[in-house]
Amino acid sequence: MSIQVLSPVTGLAAPISEVPDPVFSQAMVGPGVAVKPSGGSSEAVAPVEGTLSTLHPHAFVVSTDDGKAVLVHLGIDTVKLEGAGFTLHAAKGERVTAGQPVVTWNPTEVEQQGYSSVCPVVVLDVGQEALSDIADDARVSGGDPLFTVDS
Repeated sequence: MSIQVLSPVTGLAAPISEVPDPVFSQAMVGPGVAVKPSGGSSEAVAPVEGTLSTLHPHAFVVSTDDGKAVLVHLGIDTVKLEGAGFTLHAAKGERVTAGQPVVTWNPTEVEQQGYSSVCPVVVLDVGQEALSDIADDARVSGGDPLFTVDS
């Protein structure tokens, strides 16, 4: 069964290798795609349907019914902002649909604080070969297809 993973934010899809953090760029947590977000306040949406198994202001994981887990990280080192500038619209353990708003944030403000606003979208515990139909150097809107995960 394949799962289509949607872009959580509007911006430019780019290779995960362009994320300025080796944990993501070297796919240590799993393969995925980076999205360089457009500026201004925006909603980050759930990339897949499932349960919010992890939820922080700067990052969340949605676990699908068939055991896949998709991590969305809003910016790099944004944990250091301690939630400032992030508004949660869901709770840990809540069921979400693909495209449902999870967090409101402002990539421009993140950059003004000195952090990268790039958003890694990563599938945990799968190999690179599980990904297909990868959007690369393409403009995407929140909710647009980003890649497919094959089980």
